[in-house]
Amino acid sequence: MSLAASPESAVPAWLVERLRAAGGAVPFRLYMDWALHDPQHGAYGSGRLQVGPGGDFVTSPSLGPDFAALLAPQLAQWLAQQPPDAPLALVETGPGEGSLALQLATALAERWPELAARTTLLLVEPNAGMAARQRRLLEGCPLPCRWLSFAELQARPVRGVMLAHEVLDALAVERIVWDGALWRQQLVALHEGAEARPSLRLEPGAPLPPPALASLEPLGLLQPGPQRSAGFTTELHPALAPWLAEAAAGLAAGQLLVIDYAHEAWRYYAPQRRNGTLMAYRRQRATDDPLLEPGHWDLTAHLCLESLHSAAEAAGWTLLGQRRQGEALLALGLAQRLHGLQQGSGAELPQLLSRREALLRLVDPITLGDFRWVALARGEGAGDQAPAPQPLFLQDPPIG
Repeated sequence: MSLAASPESAVPAWLVERLRAAGGAVPFRLYMDWALHDPQHGAYGSGRLQVGPGGDFVTSPSLGPDFAALLAPQLAQWLAQQPPDAPLALVETGPGEGSLALQLATALAERWPELAARTTLLLVEPNAGMAARQRRLLEGCPLPCRWLSFAELQARPVRGVMLAHEVLDALAVERIVWDGALWRQQLVALHEGAEARPSLRLEPGAPLPPPALASLEPLGLLQPGPQRSAGFTTELHPALAPWLAEAAAGLAAGQLLVIDYAHEAWRYYAPQRRNGTLMAYRRQRATDDPLLEPGHWDLTAHLCLESLHSAAEAAGWTLLGQRRQGEALLALGLAQRLHGLQQGSGAELPQLLSRREALLRLVDPITLGDFRWVALARGEGAGDQAPAPQPLFLQDPPIG
């Protein structure tokens, strides 16, 4: 029940030292946090990862400005629901390269100048390496722009919209393994021999204690049904609840839009998905081996929608609705934008064709189109008060 890392995966000295100090093995969740967010050695913390077609992986905004142009009306609708004299904030958590923040700020300034005049762009970026790149890109941002921590945001909560685009899938997950009789925590273990160089292995640890087992019940992992074979491995998301609580404490009133890969529990924990959803990405390559070159690969796991909803409710959020990205973008006018790109000719044709290809990638159900948009709200209009208008992305697509 152990899986050795690929031979090309040399264990860096910093990780060898930490694992030795921890007794030779740590829960996978701690290893993932180190590999991604350590300020010196982590893939994000060091600023090593690059986002975009020429980088390690592609995101929707990295394909061009059309994604932000389609998203902007939804954010403007929500900002306009705040009191007319209130200062507003557009908060992006984990802003990546900063391209989406810049594109949205530009769209607001050009199309909704009255809203833009009251709006500050706030970026919550825990990784100094990424923040440095964002600062360079956003030097000419048309909105006032500040970087801050969740703690600083909580000290002075804001009104407006918070965006978490491909953020929650980078929260460290707990991995668990079924041994045929018991659920066990998965560990990352250091193996050292007299002659061989150090290596990493994924190994089952102690059985889950009763409180942890209780959390498996609503996910269908304790219910009778098709038998999972020994070695079945999957993920839990204990970091969701504290993250959503921190986000709620920083937003006095407004909406949070989560955009990420996600599955319902019945799909996520299906017996045939025996290796979970965890993947590693680097230089446009993907692998299911999370032990390759720690600190150089992006590690990501899908969200479980039931876990997200439960954690959001516990943190005081109200669910407004959810939709797949392809459906959301169609509701926001993607078909009309595609039609408009057919009108060009001559020298502008290559650029128009490139934009058209990017738009189609955004709604491709095999890739980016299967992202989930989950809208949450708190403060005025989020509870039993008069309901706010239905979010634009949940409405039927425009006709014609």
